[in-house]
This record gives sequence, C-alpha cells and structure tokens, in this order.
Amino acid sequence: MSEASTKLGFTPNEMMTIAASRALGNDDVCFVGIGAPSAACNVARLTHAPDVTLIYESGTIGTAPDVLPLSIGDGELCDTAVTTVSVPEMFRYWLQGGRISIGFLGAAQIDRFGNINTTVIGDYAHPKTRLPGGGGAPEIATSSKEIYITMAQSKRGMVEKIDFFTSFGHGEGGDHRQRLGIGTKGPTLLITDLATWKPDPVTKEFTVVSLHPGVSREQVQETCGWTVKFADRLEVTPAPTELELSTLRALQARTKAAHEGTANGKAA
Repeated sequence: MSEASTKLGFTPNEMMTIAASRALGNDDVCFVGIGAPSAACNVARLTHAPDVTLIYESGTIGTAPDVLPLSIGDGELCDTAVTTVSVPEMFRYWLQGGRISIGFLGAAQIDRFGNINTTVIGDYAHPKTRLPGGGGAPEIATSSKEIYITMAQSKRGMVEKIDFFTSFGHGEGGDHRQRLGIGTKGPTLLITDLATWKPDPVTKEFTVVSLHPGVSREQVQETCGWTVKFADRLEVTPAPTELELSTLRALQARTKAAHEGTANGKAA
C-alpha cells in the first residue's frame, strides 16, 4: 500500500485522516479523542466545516487549536476554546444530556461489531501490554448520538474477539444495544488506512463500503482478523484534494515544530 499511495501523492495515514474528516459537518457537536480523531476533526474545521463544535474531555468547548494537542490537558485546548467547563459538567450536562452528535474515537483493538479495547492486551490480571485505558471513551460510546472510529488496519488491532471491553459498540450484533437499554446509534462509521466501513443495518457487522485509492480487497482481508464482508456496490474513496492535503500537512508541521520546541525547552 505504501508504494501505491506514494505514487498517488499521499500516504495511507493521510488518506485515513482526510476521509475521516469528510464525515463531519458544520452543525456537528463532536467529542474528540486524542490522536488520529483529533487530526481528522481539526482538518474538517480548517476546510469544509469551519463551524463544527469540537469538545475535548477536559471540558473545553468550541476549541480551535493551532496545533494538535498532546493530551486532553494540553493548554492549547483551553487557550483556544470558546469556554471551559468542569469535567463533571462536561459529562453530565453535555454528554449524558444528549448534546453530542458525534463521538470520535480511536482503538487499540476492535471487533467486527465495533466493540473497542483500549485497556489491556492479554489477560487483565497478567496483561502482555497495559494500554492507556478508557478515560471517558466508555461514556462517549454510549451517550453520543453516534460514534465514528478511526484506526490503522492490522491483524493485531482488528480481531475476532477483543481482550477487554472498554467501549461498547454493538455488542454481539443485531439489537444488542437496544436490549441493554442503550438508545443511541453506536458506531456508524469505521475509517481505516485502507477502507471505509459501515455496519450492516440488521446484523451491525462492519462491512467495507469503500476502498481507498490503490487498495485491493485482498489487502483489506490480509490486515483484518475476521472474514471481511464487502458491500455489493463497492466504491472507491475520492483521493485527497490539494486543499485537504496541504491543510493536514501544515497542521502536522506546526504541531511537530511546537512539540519539539517544548521538548527542547523553548517557547512553543
């Protein structure tokens, strides 16, 4: 994939970030995860959705960072926010109050029904790897009106059975969310570095609806731990535009310069 994408003028990660950014609209109120979700949301804000409202877990509302934050506690978020509220208010009033249209999450492990693990790899008591944990993601996954997920594909990440349920997706599939009394839609979009996936309307199993430019069905299957289902009408994701690429690259360059400056003891 890397060779093909290089010839096309963009990397798989750039395609993933830009494809994810396109899913957001001006009217969205988006609860943003750190990392790839943050990059996608801010590219949307800087291109086609200037009025999108970005909210981070630390309580910052309407933030418009010039560089991508290192964590939810990054001062850049508070400095550029319209307002900052307490964390309890953020979760009780904004999130659990049904005011978030999109929760944008990343994942260390994900299964075919959009259940996410960001807690441990291996047995919980004796894990092979202890991950950062859920933070507010479990609440985001159940209280946001719908969930978008972005991650790079690998058999280690896209697995038949996740090692730990950090954030509930569609559970066992079908109407599992409804049977548990969860009234929100759950994961409605998964964007990887190879493809765009959406849940089947009935089974809720994620199905590939669009391949990114230069990607084959075989590449998607080779990097996924379950048997992949493809839509009958499989599309090709539109390649990044010059504006989208230049916006993402400029954002990443500013972020790199700012964070290196901080590491070297210089003013960012």
